[in-house]
Amino acid sequence: MNDRRLNITHIELLADAEWLRLFRIHYRTKSQVERSWAMATRLPAPRCATGRFETPDAVIIVAHHVRRSKIVVIREYRVALGDYEYGFPAGLVDAGETVAQAAHRELHEETGLKVVRFLRESPPLYSSAGMTDEAFALAYVECDGEPSAEASHDSELIDVLFVSPAEAGRLCSDASLKFDAKAWLVLSHFAATGRI
Repeated sequence: MNDRRLNITHIELLADAEWLRLFRIHYRTKSQVERSWAMATRLPAPRCATGRFETPDAVIIVAHHVRRSKIVVIREYRVALGDYEYGFPAGLVDAGETVAQAAHRELHEETGLKVVRFLRESPPLYSSAGMTDEAFALAYVECDGEPSAEASHDSELIDVLFVSPAEAGRLCSDASLKFDAKAWLVLSHFAATGRI
């Protein structure tokens, strides 16, 4: 496989917010023309500058509720959309925390449910590389318990749904709903196969 790269000449910080930084990446094209690209990152410096791609920023939890035999889906108010989005419980991986530890913590914080078995995790994945280097890992777990908002943050508005394959199919086919892309893909597969 051809391993060509553009030459990054320098990086400048444009904005620094609590969980987000905006950088301008200056680089040379194949024909040595100077160009730049603005991008966001959750890290102190972009991954393209540090070369640190091994650790995800966040975890997205695909949880199968063992007693209900259904997938856990959340309907969460998202400020950037000004509306509710259907997706999976998720959150940032804290410093020194593994993906599995973050999955246990975030599932409980957002839904009140408890992980009873950690099944597997993906490598770091990227969903919007045109805008950000944010990496996430999908964590597949089995869970149990009853939903509770007791551990959620004050700013989180989350409804917990338990979804069968047929219900997943109905949700995925409703064009009026706003969906997280990763959740839509997993749920459409669940609707078609009954498996996560």
